Amino acid sequence: MKQEYELIVIGGGSGGLAVAEKAAAYGKKVAIIEGSKLGGTCVNNGCVPKKIMWYAANLAHAVDDAGDFGVSVQRGAVNWQKLVLGRDAYIRHINDYWDGYIDDSGIDHIAGYARFVDSHMVEVDGKRYSAEHIVIAAGGEPIVPPLPGAESGITSDGFFELEELPKRVAVIGGGYIGVELSGVLQALGSQVTTIALEDRILELFDPMISEVLEREMRSQGIDIRTGFQAVAINRENGLQTVVSSEGEHLAGFDSVIWAVGRRANTRHLGVDAAGVEVLPNGTIPVDEYENTNVPGIYAIGDITGKVSLTPVAIAAGRKLAARLFNNEENSRVDYENIPSVVFSHPPVATVGMTQARAEELYAGKVTVYRSEFTPMRYALAAHGSRTAMKLVCAGADEKVVGIHIIGDNADEMLQGFAVAVKMGAKKADFDNTIAIHPSSAEELVTMKTPQSREVCHDMLDEGIEWKEAC
Repeated sequence: MKQEYELIVIGGGSGGLAVAEKAAAYGKKVAIIEGSKLGGTCVNNGCVPKKIMWYAANLAHAVDDAGDFGVSVQRGAVNWQKLVLGRDAYIRHINDYWDGYIDDSGIDHIAGYARFVDSHMVEVDGKRYSAEHIVIAAGGEPIVPPLPGAESGITSDGFFELEELPKRVAVIGGGYIGVELSGVLQALGSQVTTIALEDRILELFDPMISEVLEREMRSQGIDIRTGFQAVAINRENGLQTVVSSEGEHLAGFDSVIWAVGRRANTRHLGVDAAGVEVLPNGTIPVDEYENTNVPGIYAIGDITGKVSLTPVAIAAGRKLAARLFNNEENSRVDYENIPSVVFSHPPVATVGMTQARAEELYAGKVTVYRSEFTPMRYALAAHGSRTAMKLVCAGADEKVVGIHIIGDNADEMLQGFAVAVKMGAKKADFDNTIAIHPSSAEELVTMKTPQSREVCHDMLDEGIEWKEAC
């Protein structure tokens, strides 16, 4: 005996919830299958808890600087248990919200893990469910490489299960997860070593971002090892040693965190029973409308290997539901110029092309504007992080095709500028916008000289004046 629906969604993360919610709003009979907590990685082991930890780290940095501004405070040891309890309570509140919202929306929540029986039927704990449309939104999971002793390390999931702050920790991975965890741990009191296989951290970002972030992380006391291929983890007397392919040993860690990437959750779905194509890395290829190779089966979010960002999965889910159930035949996500942020210390924000990519596409027709300065947040601080910005412009009309920012509040200032890039703004449009002074964001509308030289280090102001003074 089977139960029939118009839509079955496999996975209760951001993308799965979005498509289920929208389809139910269109009056369809919907089921969502999830064996863990609703909200997926973002709510439970990703964006949300990470951002809380990032705010805690920012507050720690602020306390360190407060005395230089005449504010009498002194930082003691971080109450890790209080931080974790507060964070977890916040997450439970979101879980409870989604549980109630799903019920109120008339969506059936099937607890368990789905396996395909055929192209229109899945099975959960021996019970079968069928639908004309099935969406795979099962997300991904952290990778632990098959190396000797690798199991003694933890992943980003394990980071959120830590019961106490590690004294000395190695974070293996120089991507966004690695640098985010490194910054949080160092700020809260750990001694951190960040290990990257590549020659620079955040290798996929514009080199300016990598250069500035590495410099700032080192100034915070983080030991960064690039070009280091970890081949084993040895454990002795309760401490761990990371071994490189060159025979180098980094010893004395009471915690090692793997941050070397994520893989799609397709291994246990039985998609071969439905004939769904799966790539060797586990991702499910889809076309621009999120269709798999099997009619009636779709995939959205991290499992597709497109752009692993929560807002992208949400947009894909909503637009897919509109196409399937609201006669919006051309409803799809535009994957061009998607803004993204890395919550490092300082944060990184970027949209559009890197300088290198622009030069590939617009050979000889690329103009780059760059600025670097110390923001006023650190005007009186003994130590302060720098801010760097880059505008990548293409063609004779200098269309802005890329914006790259690293520095305090980069995460907040990019959203509006991402709208401008999406609308096709030109450098002249930026120049014609009156600046908000004094602010860091104004630098994006006041850059005058291509490849402008760095701001004088002793300037306290962030505004226009330095361009004439230096």
